[in-house]
Amino acid sequence: MSTTINTIYTFATQQISIYFGIPILIGGVLGGILNIIVFLSLQTFRESSCAFFLTIMSFVNIGQLITGLLSRIMISGFNIDWTEISLFYCKFRISCLQVCALTSYTCMCLAVIDQLLATSLQPHWQQYLNTKKAYRLCAIVFVIWLLHSIPSLIWYNLSFSVRTGKVGCVITNPIFQQYYTYVYLLILAGVLPIIIDIIFGSIAYSNVRQIPYRTIPLIRRELDKQLTTMVLVQVVFKVFIIIPYISVLFILNTANLSNNSINVTQLNFVSFSPFYIYICVSKRFRQQFIHVISIIVFKQWKRPITGINRVSAEEQQQ
Repeated sequence: MSTTINTIYTFATQQISIYFGIPILIGGVLGGILNIIVFLSLQTFRESSCAFFLTIMSFVNIGQLITGLLSRIMISGFNIDWTEISLFYCKFRISCLQVCALTSYTCMCLAVIDQLLATSLQPHWQQYLNTKKAYRLCAIVFVIWLLHSIPSLIWYNLSFSVRTGKVGCVITNPIFQQYYTYVYLLILAGVLPIIIDIIFGSIAYSNVRQIPYRTIPLIRRELDKQLTTMVLVQVVFKVFIIIPYISVLFILNTANLSNNSINVTQLNFVSFSPFYIYICVSKRFRQQFIHVISIIVFKQWKRPITGINRVSAEEQQQ
């Protein structure tokens, strides 16, 4: 009976990894690339610190999908585990995932805080975070999380498991195992970014509702409204995805069980979603996306394109 159940479970896991994981991987990488193209092609986005945070988040989301979801698809869908073959890949995959995930969460928090400041009732706070400060913050954040990943490079090793009967990529230091479970998973990748996003996002939402009643240039007003909407919708989406995932993963780690492809696929859906959220909620983003695609697909072969940063006259009037 137990053999039959295990066979059914293995088959279901394999099918989920292939038929859900592969579309999420392709859609997520494509969406991240399109995000980067759109944010870098429009001058108003390039001059926005919030858009810069979202651009960096798109870069690291692509890295998270490639290093995390791709290997998970190969493990669960095709029974090919590169972490069991190569000690280097065992260490690199985990550390890269940590850097990408924590950088993504931090950029999301910074984008929320940026929109809180940009929509503040106090004028001196509205310009507090500019693009130069955003560059420095992202560089500092990346270095911090890079240093944070060093223990994973040291204490993740190939080790034989009596329970599974095979070699696996696991933590070999019990103290670091406790840190990984209770600090990294529960706090840094779970509770802390969610609390920051909810608190500052709620204040930003309250501020943006007051924008129509303030004396602000129309273009600036529309940009702040749309960027805040893009950020807040993504916050709500991530809260509903991350909370169940972190809860399950925390239970699995404390019970010394192996996480499965369903949970990993669910988490990587967060990296898949931003582009499609932006397309749905932001008129300016949609317009620039259509503008960029029309240049790339329909005009590039006819004549050299100049002024790629120009948007339609209708958008300039916003």
